[in-house]
Amino acid sequence: MKPTRLCMLLLPLTLGACANDPNSHGNKEMAIAQLQPATGQTISGKVMLHEKDGQLMLHVMLAGLKPDSEHGFHVHEKGDCSKADFTSAGGHFNPASSKHGSHAGEHHAGDLPNLVADARGNVDQHIMAHGLTLHGSENGVIGRGFIVHANPDDYKSQPAGNSGARIACARIDQMGM
Repeated sequence: MKPTRLCMLLLPLTLGACANDPNSHGNKEMAIAQLQPATGQTISGKVMLHEKDGQLMLHVMLAGLKPDSEHGFHVHEKGDCSKADFTSAGGHFNPASSKHGSHAGEHHAGDLPNLVADARGNVDQHIMAHGLTLHGSENGVIGRGFIVHANPDDYKSQPAGNSGARIACARIDQMGM
């Protein structure tokens, strides 16, 4: 069989296999948040968001953190990073008026697991954000903000986990399809 004919026969099979790849995003609705550092910080990166099986999935990719460090990470009420200290983003996203805590118990909708930087100060972390959605409900995050804090969240201290200064901020925006 000639190579051209073989390619023509295999092309539909190859394209069909790619279309069914569970790791491909296909036409899945997605959002992105590009982090900006606070004054004096060197943090850069982004958070990619999509829904899967009714859960909001986050892929956090950051650089410029202190090596081998942990940082509180939360969805905040507003996607407003205009003030130098990022207080313009408001408090933790908390539509149910819950107490601050970890996912194992009562917690704000915006309470997320701590980010863990590697030996080079980079983060490449996947998070399942239980109870959040991209939009369309009281727990929608489009237009809200992410904040990275200087210290780890202790998941106990009220109202915000004693995670220190806000060192990076991002607005969550829907990506064009």
